[in-house]
Amino acid sequence: MINFKRYVLNNGLKVLLHKNPTTNITAVNLLYDVGARDENPNRTGFAHLFEHLMFGGTKNIKDFDFVLQKAGGENNAFTTNDITNYYITIPQENLEVALFLEADRMNELAFSHKRLNVQRNVVIEEFKQRYFNKPYADVSLFLRPLAYKLHPYQWSTIGKEISHIAEAKLSEVKEFFYKYYAPNNAILVVSGNNNPDKCIKQIEKYFSNIPARKVPKRDLPQEPVQTQKRHLLLERKVPSDAIFMAYHMCGRRDKEYHATDLISDLLSNGKSSLFERMLVKEKKIFSEIDAYIQGSLDPGLLLINGNLLPGIDFETAESEIKNVLNIIKTGNFDERELQKVKNKSYSNTLFQLSKNLNIATELAFYELVFGAEKINEIEQDIMNVSKNQIIQIANNILNDNNLSVIYYKSIK
Repeated sequence: MINFKRYVLNNGLKVLLHKNPTTNITAVNLLYDVGARDENPNRTGFAHLFEHLMFGGTKNIKDFDFVLQKAGGENNAFTTNDITNYYITIPQENLEVALFLEADRMNELAFSHKRLNVQRNVVIEEFKQRYFNKPYADVSLFLRPLAYKLHPYQWSTIGKEISHIAEAKLSEVKEFFYKYYAPNNAILVVSGNNNPDKCIKQIEKYFSNIPARKVPKRDLPQEPVQTQKRHLLLERKVPSDAIFMAYHMCGRRDKEYHATDLISDLLSNGKSSLFERMLVKEKKIFSEIDAYIQGSLDPGLLLINGNLLPGIDFETAESEIKNVLNIIKTGNFDERELQKVKNKSYSNTLFQLSKNLNIATELAFYELVFGAEKINEIEQDIMNVSKNQIIQIANNILNDNNLSVIYYKSIK
């Protein structure tokens, strides 16, 4: 059981405090309710750009990392299509330093053309490294817009194309900051062996004077139901042919989410999974194959990708994948296999939540999505999934009308 206290400051900042007496290191997690889905389609990559800009200094602090490291702290951040998340670990006696730094950059960054150019160049190089310098790395630039026609999940967090960041104006960047990086659009979690009363006073000291901002109401275009199979052929200099398949599925808040996640686990989680056993070891169709879900807040994708062995054509590979999917759809799998993936899923969750930083991060995420109390119902949600539910969902989503597929052909 993960216990916490909830507070809401006058400016709208949500605060969760978790008392963890097992550690002398405090975790501070600050989640902003903004991700790539909130961007202008003609100016994508801004949420990820801010992951960098937020470390670029303020009027008070020129070097965020230097001050934090002097206090014994470490930090990092990540951006998804749904959220932007910043986290710090620091000795509990220096918690106030972390709170000051986070509040300081929430209040106002030191915007300048020079700072923007520095971080812009970093992001552009990251874009090139991520998509152009690795085999198969550019597939998401094509699979996302193949699967999504209206919803902003069309693009990855780093953006649609380099020009959107290269041409970004300082005024546009400042506007994005003041829209979304606001106390009333954030959730702060502090987890550690701290006195809750003292901790909330410190939080109020640094955050309460930051004014609430006018955060735009999210009104995203909803993706229409896909009605026919979509297909694309890419030719690249890569080691082997590969196939990438995407089926539309529910969102993170949906009651079918855990069952869909378990479908992906039945397919590819472990050496005894269906894909590994049938398509890698027995039939030798793939050198490797994987299935997983995106975990998106809005309706997302169940993804399958595999590298074909020499002599196997794309049509055969796709057909063999669908034969395995039919095992799920017809219920021709053992209840013990389902129980095994349930146990593994829950064990992985327990392991993650044994770490203090992960508790802080997950509390913030659950508070955003469900209300943080839901974090204590994970076992129940996973274990309640039935075989019949698995079969029903598999038949609903694992069909050609719901499929986008890319054949990624190797050329000399």
